Amino acid sequence: MGNNPHGGKIAVSACLLGESCRYDGHSKPLDGEGLKKLSSAIPICPECLGGMQIPRPSAEIEPGASGEDVLLGRARVRNSLGEDVTSQFIEGAKRALAICRENGVDTAVLKERSPSCGTHEIYSGEFSGAKKRGMGVTAAMLSQSGIRVLSEDDI
Repeated sequence: MGNNPHGGKIAVSACLLGESCRYDGHSKPLDGEGLKKLSSAIPICPECLGGMQIPRPSAEIEPGASGEDVLLGRARVRNSLGEDVTSQFIEGAKRALAICRENGVDTAVLKERSPSCGTHEIYSGEFSGAKKRGMGVTAAMLSQSGIRVLSEDDI
């Protein structure tokens, strides 16, 4: 179940495994060899784990901030309606981390640019389509807890 060449198990953003759990109600499944490599991985969707509905308004971390800042209480996550959804993002990250720990996960492959799962890049916080360097809330929490985080672009 979700084994990787480094010995531990792998968790993967559920949308990459074909689950329709993204904010827009769709998935972003990997294709070909990438999906084959991860087909037995443990699926996680931090936003759903945090109690968010499908579909839901898109969300972004405030301009100039990243998931690390959210975890430190220095920034908020807001949806496209202007609502503060920070608590759901933090709760989802905590639950994703608990699932990883319960299952011996040492590597997570997460959806790039997501405010939860982005590993190298997230949206700017201005809902303009612009991107910035930084991690999402769950990626930051997993990384800080010693779990190796990769994006689908890294595999």
